[in-house]
Amino acid sequence: MKKTSKFFTLIVGLVLLFTGTVKAEGFDIGADVVSRYVWRGTQFGDGIAAQPWLSYTFPGIGIEVGAWGSYDISDDDASEADLYVTVPIGDSFSFTVTDYFFPTGGFDDYFNWGDDGSHTVELAAGFDADKFNLFGAVNVSGDDDNSMYFEAGYNFYDKDDYSASLFVGGGDGMYTNDSDASGDFDIVNVGLSVSKDIFSASYIVNPDLETSWLIVGVTLQP
Repeated sequence: MKKTSKFFTLIVGLVLLFTGTVKAEGFDIGADVVSRYVWRGTQFGDGIAAQPWLSYTFPGIGIEVGAWGSYDISDDDASEADLYVTVPIGDSFSFTVTDYFFPTGGFDDYFNWGDDGSHTVELAAGFDADKFNLFGAVNVSGDDDNSMYFEAGYNFYDKDDYSASLFVGGGDGMYTNDSDASGDFDIVNVGLSVSKDIFSASYIVNPDLETSWLIVGVTLQP
């Protein structure tokens, strides 16, 4: 854990040193309503989910702090409430620290960050250049496997207010099929996303689980 702490301190120092600026600043609120909550090739809950967010971007330095949640309208146990900090580096890179909180039946264990708690802390880095983007993340707390996830995406269509992109992602540990005791790296998230105005749709395949989803969503924002 000491090595993790030193690594985290080093990353934060470098991030603050090379922080760039971004256009958006101030508060942002909104919510998505999706037919299913599928994240990195894994489905959470069995019904429609409401996913609100609240964030603040500091003027001049571009650092964003925020909260994001997901609540299945038909399953009280399928809830999530996350906190995150994202630091941009120039125009293409960013680092994010996320505290994922998955309560079971209620928010009665929030202050337990131990191994038997419901928190998972992740360090992530992103790269976005024109139509191509890369993303990588590793769990540094709350996950004995220190699971890693990597994803690449390409926006291949922008016309008539439609935007379409392809993506492929893979991971190990918690992202793989439960029957795979080794938890070796595998492709778990392949798909197509299309959006127009406040509407979006995604067709997602998880080759590791041999299953797929077709999801639609609506974004509500002032």
